[in-house]
Amino acid sequence: MAATNDSNDGGGTDNRGPFVVSHPCVACNGHGKADAARACPACRGTGVARFFHGTKADLKPGDLIEPGRPANFGEHGRTANHVYFTGTLDAATWGAELARGEGRGRIYMVEPTGPVEDDPNLTDKKFPGNPTKSYRSREPLLVSGEVANWQGHSQEQVQAMKDGLDRAKQRGAKIIDD
Repeated sequence: MAATNDSNDGGGTDNRGPFVVSHPCVACNGHGKADAARACPACRGTGVARFFHGTKADLKPGDLIEPGRPANFGEHGRTANHVYFTGTLDAATWGAELARGEGRGRIYMVEPTGPVEDDPNLTDKKFPGNPTKSYRSREPLLVSGEVANWQGHSQEQVQAMKDGLDRAKQRGAKIIDD
């Protein structure tokens, strides 16, 4: 599983398994609700205080990750209508490992600049609810930093994931619902 020494909190954050939210929102204690009727304004109802984006792009703090660029996933040559991000280091690790492009995978801490929604490619299609804390937006993500010292999955795990995605494509499955 992924692990990091996150430069913004000064300490180690251990993601002990898939779907563990790395940084729950302190305003709502990770529940996503301000009260019974309202979403928490601090985390936009997600329950997540810090979001991540896995990619192979070389970015720096202050850069924007925007829709309208070549997509990291799905059909080759597809333009992304959304930007995708997550509240778990494991999901961001998969993003960094499976993204198109040359170079090493990278995980960035990002801040959404507009409305967010659950990622329909995972939510309820693969995992009931949103345990991966995976989201998308039509607005840019602001890069606030890079996660250092994260550990990727084994080569066998990455190859098994790629093989599974290839089998799904051969069956005609649409990998990205954009």
